[in-house]
Amino acid sequence: MKRPRNSFVTSVLLIQGAFAIAVLCCPVELAASPSDSVFTSSNLPIVVIDTRGQTIADEPKITADMGIIDNGEGVRNFLTDPFNGYNGQIGIEIRGSSSQMFPKKQYGVETRDSAGEDTDVSLLGLPAESDWVLSAPYSDKSLIRDALTYTLARKMGRYASRARFCEVVINGDYKGVYVLFEKIKRDKNRVAITKLTEADTTGDNLTGGYILKIDKLDGSDTQGWYSGFDPYPGAWQQVYFQYHDPNFTDLVPSQIGYVQRWIRDFEIAMDLPTYADTALGYPHYIDVMSFVDGILLSELARNVDSYRLSTFFYKDRDSKGGRLVMGPLWDFNHAFGNCDYYNGSATEGFQLKYLADDPYFHANDYWQPPFWWEKLFSESAFFGLLQARWVELGRDVFNGSNLLATVDSLAGLLSEAQARNFDRWPILGTYVWPNAYIGQTHGEEIEHMKQWIADRRVWLDALLSPDDVAPGEGGIGVPRDIVLEQNYPNPFNSSSEIAYRIPEAGRVRLALYDLLGREVRVLVDHDVRPGVHRVRVEADDLASGVYLYRLSVRPADSGGGRGSGSVAGAIAQAKRLVILR
Repeated sequence: MKRPRNSFVTSVLLIQGAFAIAVLCCPVELAASPSDSVFTSSNLPIVVIDTRGQTIADEPKITADMGIIDNGEGVRNFLTDPFNGYNGQIGIEIRGSSSQMFPKKQYGVETRDSAGEDTDVSLLGLPAESDWVLSAPYSDKSLIRDALTYTLARKMGRYASRARFCEVVINGDYKGVYVLFEKIKRDKNRVAITKLTEADTTGDNLTGGYILKIDKLDGSDTQGWYSGFDPYPGAWQQVYFQYHDPNFTDLVPSQIGYVQRWIRDFEIAMDLPTYADTALGYPHYIDVMSFVDGILLSELARNVDSYRLSTFFYKDRDSKGGRLVMGPLWDFNHAFGNCDYYNGSATEGFQLKYLADDPYFHANDYWQPPFWWEKLFSESAFFGLLQARWVELGRDVFNGSNLLATVDSLAGLLSEAQARNFDRWPILGTYVWPNAYIGQTHGEEIEHMKQWIADRRVWLDALLSPDDVAPGEGGIGVPRDIVLEQNYPNPFNSSSEIAYRIPEAGRVRLALYDLLGREVRVLVDHDVRPGVHRVRVEADDLASGVYLYRLSVRPADSGGGRGSGSVAGAIAQAKRLVILR
C-alpha cells in the first residue's frame, strides 16, 4: 500500500529530563517528486528536526528537537538509525535576506540544553559551538558555490566557515541537500580574537575584539551606524556599518564610541592625499594582506555582492596587532558566473571597478561599496601586492588544475544526493533569480561553472601577472629575474612581510643585519622553488632602529650538497627595514 506524503513519524520521549527523539520505521516521501520516490537513506549525514507543531519564523527562534544520523565516512545513514550525531533541543529561525523568497528556506540553529540555554556542541565533526547555519542552496544549482569559496579561503590560510553537506527532514517533510556552516562569530576555533566584555572600557582592553559587517538591514538582529563619507562623489546612498559580535545590545557606550571613532579615523586617512603613506595611511589601519586575499578571491569568483554586502571585518586589541582584517568571506551563492546582473556572468573585467564606475549601478542600487575599496585597488603598491600574491597562489590554490579538482571533489560528495534534492525542488532547466546560465542537469551546472572558472583565470592571469613575470605552463606566472621587494609595511612596530621572486629553484638565504653589518637574524636558509615568496618578520626582541636585509641565491643543493640547479650565484640589492616602537 502506498504511504501518504510526509508520513514520517516521530515520538518524543522524556528521559532523565532530556529529550530523545526516536525515529519510527516510516520513510519520507519526496513531496514534489515526479517519480514518487521515497527518502529512506543517504551517503550524507541526515538532520531530522521536529518543531513540536510550531511554525519556524524569521525571528525569534522557536524551541524544537533535532537529531543527526552520522555513521561516519563511507557508512550509509538510514532514517531508522539512532541519532548518534546529536539528539537534543535547538532554537531555530529562518535566516537570510533575499533568499527568504525561495521555498527552500535556510535556518539559523542554536544548540540548547534541556533547560533551554545555549550549549556548545560538535556537529558533524566540526569544532564545538552553539551557533550554526543550515544553508539551503536553491538558486545556486551547483549546490557548492559557498562551500567552494570557503574551502579556497582556508587553503589560502584564512579562516572561513567549515562546511558539511547533509540532507534535512523537517516535520516529516524532506527538504533536500543543505550545508551545515559555522556561523561567523568570535571563538577560538572561528574568528580567534580577544573576547570583549562589558568591563573592557579603557586602555588596550577597549581596542578589541570587534567583528563588524556591511550588509542589508533586513535579516539582521543588530544595529550600526552610517559612514560619514559618500560611497562615490554626489551619492544619494550611505554606507552602513553593523556591529556583529559583540551584538549592539552587548556593547557599552565607550565601546560603541571607540569602534565608530576608529572606523572614522580609518576613513579620514583614506580620504587624505597621504592615504598610501606607510605611517599615516592604510598600512597603519588595515591588515594589508587580508585585503589582498579578500579581493583576489572575490575577483576570481566575481561575486556581485562582495565589497558592499555580507562583507565582514574584525579588529583585535592593539597589543595583538590591532589592524582591521578583511573577512571571513561570506555569501558567494551568486558568484562564479551565477548572476545575470552587474556583469556577474562576465569572465572579463574587475568586479570592483564595475561597482566603482558604473553609472546605472550608482543611480539604482542603495547598497554601495565604501569609497576606499577602489582607492586601495588602484594604489600602485597595493596593486603590486595583488600581482605578487596572484602569482604565488597560481602555483597552488589558484592553479587551474587544482581549482577544478576542488570543484570536482565537492560536487562528487553530492553525486547521489543532488538527484533527490532536484526531485524535491524540480528547478533544473528553469530560471531561478538570478541565474545567468540554465543547465538541464546538475552535471551541466558543474561543467559550466568549471569552464567559467577556467576562462576567468585566463583573463585575471593576463591582468595580474607583473611585468617582470612571464607566463608559465598552464598560465602560471614565473618571475623573469631575481627580485627582492621592499618590506611592507615599513616602518613597523610588530610585524612586516618581505617578498622575493626567483625564476628557478635555488638555495635561498635571506638575513637581517644591523647597520654595523652584524647578522642579527636568518629568515630563510633552504632550497626554494621558483615563484613569489613571502616571509614574515616579527619585531619580537629587536630594538627600534634601522636594519638591512639581503637576499642571496645559488644553485639548489643536491643530496650531496653540491649545486644541481641552473641559477647562477647572485646577491640582490640590500633593502632598509625600520622598526619603530
